[in-house]
Amino acid sequence: MTTHLVSIGTAVPASRLLQSEARDFFAAQPGRDRLAQRLIHAAFDQSAIESRYSVLGGIGGLDTLSPLFSTDGLLHSPTTGERNTVYRREAPQLSSAAARDAIAASGFDATEITHVITASCTGFFAPGPDFLLVKELGIPGTAERTNIGFMGCAAAFPALRAASRICTAQPGSVVLVVCTELCSIHIRSSSDPEQIVASAVFSDGAAAAVVTSAEPRTTGATLEVGEFTTAITSEGEQDMDWAVGDAGFEMRLTAQVPRIIGREIAGAVGAALRGGPEPLSEVANWAVHPGGRSVLDHVQAGLGLSDSAMQHSRAILRDFGNMSSATILFILGRILRDESISAGAQIAALGFGPGLTLETARFVQRAGARSATVPAVLAAEASV
Repeated sequence: MTTHLVSIGTAVPASRLLQSEARDFFAAQPGRDRLAQRLIHAAFDQSAIESRYSVLGGIGGLDTLSPLFSTDGLLHSPTTGERNTVYRREAPQLSSAAARDAIAASGFDATEITHVITASCTGFFAPGPDFLLVKELGIPGTAERTNIGFMGCAAAFPALRAASRICTAQPGSVVLVVCTELCSIHIRSSSDPEQIVASAVFSDGAAAAVVTSAEPRTTGATLEVGEFTTAITSEGEQDMDWAVGDAGFEMRLTAQVPRIIGREIAGAVGAALRGGPEPLSEVANWAVHPGGRSVLDHVQAGLGLSDSAMQHSRAILRDFGNMSSATILFILGRILRDESISAGAQIAALGFGPGLTLETARFVQRAGARSATVPAVLAAEASV
């Protein structure tokens, strides 16, 4: 039974933050001494990010950050409940926008969706986005729903893996996968290097994919879904974690993370992807989760990948930052639109999650008569 990822839709908030403006905003906060200001400038300037998107509004432009978070240039510290209220208000509409475009590009109707899988680690409420997607998009109320929560940046992999398993077990299934993250609602002013790095890289976005074992209907290219694997690095449990605090969710991302990844990536990925139809060294197309510029640098060096193999991952980091679980789908969306990738090409995907969990997936690009039109949200993303 062959399973295909037939379409991807993406959505971002209206407000685009320039990295230089965000840097100056954080550096200007009260209590930031010269050392903290140097750390902030270094983290933001070396991030390889030019812009990000946030539901809170812009900095230094016509918009201002939400009054709950900032007034007169001062960053506030809302409670976790107040932050989650923003998530509950904003996450559903981003989820719906990404899902609508994925469905429109899939060739299937919303009434044909049989399963809905959602993933997020930046907010919670029930009934959640999975429930609202069914009601708002016209998906049958009988569609089976699954939510994958708090698995961090790598959550798209278990979500896609679950979709693939469903399609294999229940032939003809049409599964909607939606990953939505509002990382910016957990921003805070800090002199802690780990919090500074988090403020420099994380952003907001949603992405959706339609996965099916029915006959693909889309006129565009599809990705035949291959094997998934999971591994845990020998260390790193204390270097990447995500906890619920009284003033938002607290992300720990130490400087050791890129080094651990760089040291273990070749062995872990080699073992995980060795069973593919072509040698790992011959896979030219990679979707690597951009936890940050240093993570991409260490992955590229550790695996001996070319600059062209990393181009889509670096482009998404540059234009959107790290949107946690949604990011890998943004990258796969770029790969689907890349007409230089020929039918039959192998694609390897990597993601990293809390505890330093490594997730991998393999895909094969399958040909299709490319549509003359591109879904609106994807065209907007391409023009950013």
